[in-house]
Amino acid sequence: MAHFPVNHPARPIYRVLSGLIGLYILVFGVWGVAQTAGESLFGRGSHWVLGLRTNLAFSIASVIFGAFLLIGASRRTNLGHYMNLTAGIVFLVVSILMMAVLQTEANILNFSMSTVIVSMIFGLVLLGTGLYDKIGTPEHADEERNRRNHPVSEAHTRR
Repeated sequence: MAHFPVNHPARPIYRVLSGLIGLYILVFGVWGVAQTAGESLFGRGSHWVLGLRTNLAFSIASVIFGAFLLIGASRRTNLGHYMNLTAGIVFLVVSILMMAVLQTEANILNFSMSTVIVSMIFGLVLLGTGLYDKIGTPEHADEERNRRNHPVSEAHTRR
């Protein structure tokens, strides 16, 4: 089983990072909905918002996902931890899938290569913030720290 650091000292910075990503995605989505309103849901037009190509479906999904990330960043519980891990994986998987269908009719979210790159960066940052923003009791944090600094694990790293 993986051991996530508990009560990491940089946890507030990670929450701010995930909140800023959520805010960018929310603003992108709202602006995209305003620009693509009245067009088909999965249109392949040339609408660009904040440097990324979009359509109505992608904009609506961005509004939902941006709000999701802002809620996770505003919580001081492990809900944000799990939300960031999930969001990071979703961003990475979607960006890879959309890159695979970039030049085909299956590009239903109207991705461009810049959208793929930004999605991958956001996915990696969210995954990283999710790995380090776990919260627990001081006793749980000490137990996790002791487990990582156990003499047996130190002997393996010296070899």
